[in-house]
Amino acid sequence: MLKIKTIRSFAKRFRKLSSGKFKHKKSNMRHILVKKTSKHKRQLRSKAIVKKSNLKIINKCLPYS
Repeated sequence: MLKIKTIRSFAKRFRKLSSGKFKHKKSNMRHILVKKTSKHKRQLRSKAIVKKSNLKIINKCLPYS
């Protein structure tokens, strides 16, 4: 049986939690930060959980996580 390759771009962006869910960093925090409010930037700092609809794709791309 052949091994399934992990897609490295997914491995860099997602981490598996002990519950089996995946966490990821929120987008829109790289540039054009002057016009964003402090509240908005603070909320973007926290991690988010992957939605149920995308879970199947991520499990397929990260077979050994």
